[in-house]
Amino acid sequence: MKIAVAADHAGFPLKDLVIAVTLNAGHEAIDLGTDSTKAVDYPDYSEKIGRAIQEGTAERGILICGSGVGAAIAANKMHGIRAGVCHDTYSAHQSVEHDNANVLALGSRIIGEELAAELVRAFLDADFNGEERHVRRLQKVLNLERREASSEVE
Repeated sequence: MKIAVAADHAGFPLKDLVIAVTLNAGHEAIDLGTDSTKAVDYPDYSEKIGRAIQEGTAERGILICGSGVGAAIAANKMHGIRAGVCHDTYSAHQSVEHDNANVLALGSRIIGEELAAELVRAFLDADFNGEERHVRRLQKVLNLERREASSEVE
């Protein structure tokens, strides 16, 4: 699987680890930056992940910022993106298995390296289970997304 990885300045310290874990799990990692701890804006990196998934250059993404929250909020504004902030392994795999999440958001100021590695492995090892109740709920989420997109006023 192709996995896009991006971080803001706060998430940068975990980015190389996330890429290494992704590669060690047998996946291709696409590094979308940032490349330092110089201050940048997390929505820019959320958009890079979202565009990579929308365009099909990545199947999933991993976003890292200070808390994971801002990056997830920004990513979830994009059509077809389902990002979850996960700081426990159950949520990391369940977000894919039940909710068909395609982006994992991590908070580098919340978790350490070992937990980050476990979360990435849990996210990457999970597949949407396709159970009827989860398909039904996902369809409702997608319908909500479509209705909101069609009612946007610029």
